[in-house]
Amino acid sequence: EGREDLQVNQLETQIWIKPDIQKTDVDFSEILNAIQEIAKDVNIFFDELEGVNSPSKDDDSLLHHGNLTSTSDDASRLEVVGEEVPDKNKTSGLYFRDGKCRIDYILVYRKSNLQTEKREVFERNIRAEGLQMEKESSITNSDVMFVKLHAPWEVLGKYAELMNVRMPFRRKIYYLHRRYKFMNRIEKQISRFRGWLPRKPMKLDKDTLPDLEENDCYTAPFSQQRIHHFIIHNKDTFFNNATRSRIVHHILQRVKYEEGKNKIGLNRLLSNGSYEAAFPLHEGSYRSKNSIKTHGAENHRHLLYECWASWAVWYKYQPLDLVRRYFGEKIGLYFAWLGWYTGMLFPAAFIGLFVFLYGVTTLNHCQVSKEVCQATDIIMCPICDKYCPFMRLSDSCIYAKVTHLFDNGATVFFAVFMAVWATVFLEFWKRRRAVIAYDWDLIDWEEEEEEIRPQFEAKYSKKERMNPISGKPEPYQAFADKCSRLIVSASGIFFMICVVIAAVFGIVIYRVVTVSTFAAFKWALIRNNSQVATTGTAVCINFCIIMLLNVLYEKVALFLTNLEQPRTESEWENSFTLKMFLFQFVNLNSSTFYIAFFLGRFTGHPGAYLRLINRWRLEECHPSGCLIDLCMQMGIIMVLKQTWNNFMELGYPLIQNWWTRRKLRQEYGTQGKTSFPQWEKDYNLQPMNAYGLFDEYLEMILQFGFTTIFVAAFPLAPLLALLNNIIEIRLDAYKFVTQWRRPLASRAKDIGIWYGILEGIGILSVITNAFVIAVTSDFIPRLVYAYKYGPCAGQGEAGQKCMVGYVNASLSVFLVSDFENRSEPTSNGSEFSGSPLKYCRYRDYRDPPHAPVPYGYTLQFWHVLAARLAFIIVFEHLVFCIKHLISYLIPDLPKDLRDRMRREKYLIQEMMYEAELERLQKERKERKKNGKSYHNEWP
Repeated sequence: EGREDLQVNQLETQIWIKPDIQKTDVDFSEILNAIQEIAKDVNIFFDELEGVNSPSKDDDSLLHHGNLTSTSDDASRLEVVGEEVPDKNKTSGLYFRDGKCRIDYILVYRKSNLQTEKREVFERNIRAEGLQMEKESSITNSDVMFVKLHAPWEVLGKYAELMNVRMPFRRKIYYLHRRYKFMNRIEKQISRFRGWLPRKPMKLDKDTLPDLEENDCYTAPFSQQRIHHFIIHNKDTFFNNATRSRIVHHILQRVKYEEGKNKIGLNRLLSNGSYEAAFPLHEGSYRSKNSIKTHGAENHRHLLYECWASWAVWYKYQPLDLVRRYFGEKIGLYFAWLGWYTGMLFPAAFIGLFVFLYGVTTLNHCQVSKEVCQATDIIMCPICDKYCPFMRLSDSCIYAKVTHLFDNGATVFFAVFMAVWATVFLEFWKRRRAVIAYDWDLIDWEEEEEEIRPQFEAKYSKKERMNPISGKPEPYQAFADKCSRLIVSASGIFFMICVVIAAVFGIVIYRVVTVSTFAAFKWALIRNNSQVATTGTAVCINFCIIMLLNVLYEKVALFLTNLEQPRTESEWENSFTLKMFLFQFVNLNSSTFYIAFFLGRFTGHPGAYLRLINRWRLEECHPSGCLIDLCMQMGIIMVLKQTWNNFMELGYPLIQNWWTRRKLRQEYGTQGKTSFPQWEKDYNLQPMNAYGLFDEYLEMILQFGFTTIFVAAFPLAPLLALLNNIIEIRLDAYKFVTQWRRPLASRAKDIGIWYGILEGIGILSVITNAFVIAVTSDFIPRLVYAYKYGPCAGQGEAGQKCMVGYVNASLSVFLVSDFENRSEPTSNGSEFSGSPLKYCRYRDYRDPPHAPVPYGYTLQFWHVLAARLAFIIVFEHLVFCIKHLISYLIPDLPKDLRDRMRREKYLIQEMMYEAELERLQKERKERKKNGKSYHNEWP
């Protein structure tokens, strides 16, 4: 049947170009004679083919010598008989064998695959849709076959109209306000002054890279009836390569491969193994022997590499229009969001660095750290059972100074700033997205009705109901079945969160056990810094557990999402995204929440310690506070996670591609590899992640959480995020351009479900930062002491002079003889004063041992507790009010963009009217010229 289709196509093509048949006065008998002659030629052609190659089930009977196959209509070859085709097109690997039909899509299958019949039907229906096809076997593996597809102009025009593809039809005319002479003079002076300043280094040089200039045109949905309205210089380049591939993919998704209402689409053939891969081609090599500044770009891929993926342009803006033109709007929006997020990190990183430097400059003037460093006569109680010794408070001088770097007077301001920053970032991203949507013609774009997932169809094919949109029957999932599956899925999520809590519990036990072990260690360095060594090793072990659990979570999230049986791919993607984010967020931040809000809070006091399973004494904070532990946790996790992610994102594809190139080099040599066609080179690249942009978004969203949620404890987090993102943009760009096959150019209006997750993180960050300042840091106890108990009590002052005596007031007294037997230290503290110690100090607000109620809470404790609760309430309400006020004041659509949209709508109507009027006038003149004028005509 495929052979008969090809015969008919060739007959139609040759009849169309036959010179003597195109005449209007040809006799019908001459037409019949010509058809008979052509039929003989076609039969001879097929007889020769059958003599050369034995027939097979997969149209391999059409193989030419040299393992080349052609099932195309050969229309393009016959249309321009006698024209010379550039040899570059034939050898570039981007065209058919004739050098004229550009390859728009590649399908890959193996001849050993048993799904032959489905492929035959599918490919026959592809040709019936008007696509041209050509086959070619792989150079490196004879079992691999490449199917090259090309969409002619008629097919592109037909489906572009069906898909409402917007195309340019008139250059934009900008409306200029009337300017007065005075304003013109001022503008001339300003432009002269700007000429003295250096050029903006971050902008791309459009003079040396002219290909970056985009056509600034009005666009409209393509229509074949109004084709004369559109700017068409060349039909071959009117639709760019990304659009052509998208149209071909749209056709492939709607072609049947078997009888039956659900046996349709390329995705199902890929899932059942009929085809091994499907992808559009890259536009040639990304490298060139010549400089792009002197010889220009070889292709768009080369241009992207030079002005986007190269490390030499790390400080320049991204060419987002070029990214969108090559990879599509969905990937372009991701890089637009990543660039916007990175740009917004600059003020946050600057303020965070300022807070840190403020702590550095005020370190020598900090009264609290001075008192800690000078407290040589204050002996602190042991921080663990038996093996931990008594220690002077002055021994924690370094930790007190480091704590001041992060916990100082500017911390509260920075926490408020970051809460407001998160809101401003999201609100201005809405405006930025609106501008991008306007420039990229996404304002009026609506997603098509999605296809039902094959798994959903297979599960619920027996129950059907009418689709309210399409009016066609489709599989239906009962409400009870859906609820039961959601309950099971929610139970699975709850169980995995319990696994995370169990892992944190294990880390807590490790910290409790090892602090005593390190305290009795042989090495003096570890023995004297047992708590820091415990925290550091616990963080590293926690990081390893996080990475191992992430692998488990991905499999569990995949299982639970498939168990829910989502109806469409977007529903599946949203459900999977939510689960993976929830799992990884809890996994990454659970230990951080423990250190911030639980470490050292429920330990009891000396002589009455609270114990885990009545055995292990809960860990205490360092004498200088718990904030230093939180800083170490955030710093180590953030640096290690970002380093690991960057290695896995780029290092893994690099190693795989290097290994593939090495094998090819050993087998074919260096010259052989360079002569491979483009489809062979792209096939050897790594495919894009199965989940699309999920991993890229997830990494950045988790980083956003780290940057905002505990930023009060680690002001340098925005700076680390900024440095990482500058590298991340170029790593992702390099990966997309050089290491991955070209992904299909798909459209999207925004970043999807991730925006809602960002808003949720912004709300959570306000609450967590309020608790970090009130509970974890010493900001509130110092404030209460300064206004109520210090030298300035009742005077309304809170300077450093008001903090004199704060350290002594924040420490309670314990009688050493009141230690429990299992807590009593092995040393009696005689090394400090020559005699056994009678008293030691610990961090708390409790009465002395000889008070009427020994070790009861003091009045200062209740004042501090009340102040903490009041601060949390005031801080949250104040910040939330500011956030909502900013959200209200910042409109989602910029005013100038709204005016541009209204004016463009008006101009489009005017231009369409003028174009139609011009066409009617031309027709009227032609009728008058031909003597066919009529009376009472409309102008």
